[in-house]
Amino acid sequence: MKTQTNHPQTFRAVPVHSKPLDSLRLENLLQQQLDLYKSRLLSSGLEYQLAVQNIPLGAHSTFQSFEPFPISVVSAKGAWVTDVDGRKMLDLSMGFGSMLAGHLNPEVVAELRSALDVGTLYTAPSPLSRDAAERLCRRFGIEQLRFTNSGTESTMYAVRTARAYTGKEGVVKVEGGYHGSGDAVLFSTKPSIENAGDAESPNVVVGNAAVPGEAYVVPFNNIQALEKVFSEHANTIACFIVEPVLENIGIVLPDEGYLEAVRALCDKYKIVLIFDEVKTGLTAGPQGASQRLGVIPDLIALAKSIGGGIPLAAFGGKAEFMKPVTDGRMPHLGTFNGHALAMAAVRAVDKICTKEALDNAESLNIQALNRISEIITEYELPAHTVGFGVKGCITWSPTPVRNYRDYKATNFLVAETSFLWSLNHQIMTPPGLDEQWLISLAHGQAEVDFMVNDFKELAKNLRG
Repeated sequence: MKTQTNHPQTFRAVPVHSKPLDSLRLENLLQQQLDLYKSRLLSSGLEYQLAVQNIPLGAHSTFQSFEPFPISVVSAKGAWVTDVDGRKMLDLSMGFGSMLAGHLNPEVVAELRSALDVGTLYTAPSPLSRDAAERLCRRFGIEQLRFTNSGTESTMYAVRTARAYTGKEGVVKVEGGYHGSGDAVLFSTKPSIENAGDAESPNVVVGNAAVPGEAYVVPFNNIQALEKVFSEHANTIACFIVEPVLENIGIVLPDEGYLEAVRALCDKYKIVLIFDEVKTGLTAGPQGASQRLGVIPDLIALAKSIGGGIPLAAFGGKAEFMKPVTDGRMPHLGTFNGHALAMAAVRAVDKICTKEALDNAESLNIQALNRISEIITEYELPAHTVGFGVKGCITWSPTPVRNYRDYKATNFLVAETSFLWSLNHQIMTPPGLDEQWLISLAHGQAEVDFMVNDFKELAKNLRG
């Protein structure tokens, strides 16, 4: 395996040799898997037909719906879910990190039951919410935070806080990055190349019905492009919001030195640096991505992994940059902020997500990445593996993906085939063709063996 210049706290293994896949064989395999999906998942198909009568696309998040119809789940326990067709499936999606503790983790369930004895919603300050805030500030190395209920709320309020702090409105983000569905960041998420313009200086491509305001977009891992935007527009730019490791387009790692250079530029041009750790958070390690990677932002957005499966999010950072919340320049509101069930989940997650527990999950992830890399090498597949913390993915490209344009050049036909193959073989991965998995605290050696052995069968079928 050839070592790349990705950040040393991240994982990437690119094979030395690869051969193209036979396109006709790939198309036939895709059709075979599609036919198998429709024939095996009759109850999910029926459930979808019923759901679309009252629910647009048959799901309560557009991302959860895909062709020909999504799998409908009835229960979950540990690392496994059961669908309406009665199939037990290995969950490698795990809510993008929301289920880091595992489904129905006993510690989480016990804390939630204790909350039911004292009330679920006070809409008032409480020792419970103060304790939870202390725990998260201590863990993530931040001075102040406010609770919200979703990642979208947290990124939205982080941007608003930066705008209030600086008195400026401009927002810079990375092409291909996703920061929730707030208007201020809903641009250039997965734009078509036809509309995206020059790779070094991308166009701002605004999503349907979004009104982002003053917006700028730059390629990831390109510090020169970022400085160009900063130097030309610093007098109107409030913040640069970025995932320290991109997890909307598979997993895209920062080059060694990139995040340090970003931090220096934000300091130089007096632009607030926001790390979106909604998807990284505890999946990156016991103190999150920023501390692991050694670059500290001014503000941070958290969600998913901190809540043990209960809707929970937060934004915070250095006390200096949270002043607009204190002095009223940026009112932060929310009836359910800091509700008792979420605070109970924080206590449970803080207890169980020890360094030892997360190190064990990460070691299983590294094992999976290495074993899958060996299969990629054995079958000379045009693919490579990428990982960070307890997350990993197979990227269908023989060369590293460092930005959105690299991602758009990957083989989506084989990605779709792999996605359907997994679903047909009792493995649930996220829709979106980004091949990302998560090893939770509930996954063990048997689950890793199951996923690796299944990938080997896919590799055999891809080559014939």
